[in-house]
Amino acid sequence: MQVFRGFRHPGVAPACALTIGNFDGVHRGHQAMLALLQTEARQRGLPSCVLTFEPHPRDYFAAVTKKPDLAPARIGTLRDKLSELAACGVAQTVVLPFDARLASQSPEEFIQKVLIDGLGARYVLVGDDFRFGARRAGDYAMLDAAGDTHGFDVARMNSYEVHGLRVSSSAVREALAEGRMADAHTLLGRPYAISGHVVHGRKLGRALGASAPGKDDGFRTLNLRFKHWKPAASGIFAVLVHGLSERPLPGVANLGVRPSLDANDVNGGRVLLETHCLEWPSHLGAEGAYGKIVRVELLHKLHDELRYTSLEALTAGIAKDGRDARAFFASTHAETHRQTTRDRI
Repeated sequence: MQVFRGFRHPGVAPACALTIGNFDGVHRGHQAMLALLQTEARQRGLPSCVLTFEPHPRDYFAAVTKKPDLAPARIGTLRDKLSELAACGVAQTVVLPFDARLASQSPEEFIQKVLIDGLGARYVLVGDDFRFGARRAGDYAMLDAAGDTHGFDVARMNSYEVHGLRVSSSAVREALAEGRMADAHTLLGRPYAISGHVVHGRKLGRALGASAPGKDDGFRTLNLRFKHWKPAASGIFAVLVHGLSERPLPGVANLGVRPSLDANDVNGGRVLLETHCLEWPSHLGAEGAYGKIVRVELLHKLHDELRYTSLEALTAGIAKDGRDARAFFASTHAETHRQTTRDRI
């Protein structure tokens, strides 16, 4: 999949079948829409294209009005969104900066400058609640009428439901906020995961719980930055780590701002996914994970973030979380074995 920041690039296709949206989470409703887009693109002999925005429009207005509560919690990073769009077979994604110019653009200008002149849209697929242009004045009827005038097809996809539940980014955010990871899995069609490069931290974890003073064989962690200040999920989780070995590694992770650490933390103030692998690959050594891209699946929430009053209490807390994560994986393995046995009978 080709990715472009804006549409003023020579590599952008001169014509396309297009869908527009934020696609936060790329959930099962998004996936159904992208499958339909792919079908329509093939029938027309056009590349499929997603137009998305960064930051999220509501992030922009939250910043402008100084009302942070207006910003939605972010399900996935831009990296994860692009990865999932590529997995759905999208040919190109255009990431349009949402700024004052775009926010003030009338619906008519958006159609002419972005859809027609910028992207050469020949087919446009939108959701049933799609609005666009300044003050969200544009709607499906306006877009459909513009298609008749300018010669592009317009289609609308109704809501996607699973077991009577409307699949939406809001529903995913709610499930993650409440720690309902199985429900999030159902809505997303996959385990909720965060990916990124492993970055350096204070290296405090390897000293905590070490076998002896001066040793660094304690709680070695993988640090991934979540590049948004308001993640949809937070707390302590049992996880699986992909990308360090041939099989996924079980672990326990903290997603949040790590309230027990001090202001000298090199990642202080940033949202971090900090993962302790319960089985550390020996071939990596102490430093071998830095710079690698890993994907961490958050499978089960153990509890919210806690503030510990001392390093001793923090060490004990991490150790308990590790035991609880091991117990989760043991129970999951046992249930899988029982299910396999039942299937064979």
